[in-house]
Amino acid sequence: MSLEGKIAVVTGGSRGIGRAVCLRLAAMGALVYVNYVSRSTAAEETVKIIEAAGGTAKIVGFDVADSTAVQQAFKTIVDEAGSVDILVNNAGITRDGLMARMKESDWDDVLDTNLKGAFLCAKAASRSMMKNKSGRIINISSVSGFAGNAGQVNYAAAKAGLIGLTKSMAREYASRNITVNSVAPGYIETEMTELLGSETQDQIKSEIPLAVFGRCEDIAGAVAYLVSEDGAYVTGQTLHVNGGMYM
Repeated sequence: MSLEGKIAVVTGGSRGIGRAVCLRLAAMGALVYVNYVSRSTAAEETVKIIEAAGGTAKIVGFDVADSTAVQQAFKTIVDEAGSVDILVNNAGITRDGLMARMKESDWDDVLDTNLKGAFLCAKAASRSMMKNKSGRIINISSVSGFAGNAGQVNYAAAKAGLIGLTKSMAREYASRNITVNSVAPGYIETEMTELLGSETQDQIKSEIPLAVFGRCEDIAGAVAYLVSEDGAYVTGQTLHVNGGMYM
């Protein structure tokens, strides 16, 4: 699966799943723009890893929830690279807490970044894609968006919202040869899962048929398929990568 000559933007690409996606797309030949909002050092490290492996990448800092910043960033990318062929909406935050005690600001922050951010970036990227009558958009959802999760009403709502966004965009953009799909990870080995105690980790694994957490590379592989020519006839779908936790 080759992405030679393609321009990809990965939001939240500095670490975790985002970094793995950046590495995979670059290995397939794409020029990857690694987005970050606050961790410039981590983004620079991602670029160095890509370049050391013979790939090409650049960093682009902007807040996905800031409409003006998003529009300016994508304009700059198109001016520099000529187009945006692939967008992976991966940027996300958590502000966990039980609904009865959740602050309104915690709801707003998560919805603004995880859902509105995907809308803003997709809208900006689609201008180039529509002009070229070709493109791939991937929204990173979550098992929480399908099964729900106590203490994450804001996160689960945002991730569920991405599914409706994905399906509606897929219908709107299909005539322009732009596919829009979602990947819904289960529990993946990241900084977030590392913070869970061993007892909690064991409890979660007991609910997963494969009995292990996934790897960031597992999600990157799913994204790679959907943005490649092998996934050209797939649109409006969600690919669940969760070890069987949700079926």
